[in-house]
Amino acid sequence: MQRIVLAIAFLMGTPPGISMATDVIVHARRVNISSAQDHALVLARRGTLVHSHCNQTEGIGMGSTPEAARRNCCFFGRKVILDEGVAYSPTARKWFAVIRYR
Repeated sequence: MQRIVLAIAFLMGTPPGISMATDVIVHARRVNISSAQDHALVLARRGTLVHSHCNQTEGIGMGSTPEAARRNCCFFGRKVILDEGVAYSPTARKWFAVIRYR
């Protein structure tokens, strides 16, 4: 789709003073997840539990409260916590938690 828009814009010419970057919107399919909070926000936005495959031991959980979501994470209470994040999903009406362990 982006190639088609760029080709049409190239053939028609860009009006003076308007850059191509403002005319084209690209929807990324992959999100760069660098922290547990970033991953929790992605889970809340999607409304589903999916591991990030970040090459770390990671627990994900869902619950009606932030603490319930944390307790539902894999390995909770059995490993040392390095990073954690919690986010609320208004569409799913649930809290999503991500905990990364050592």
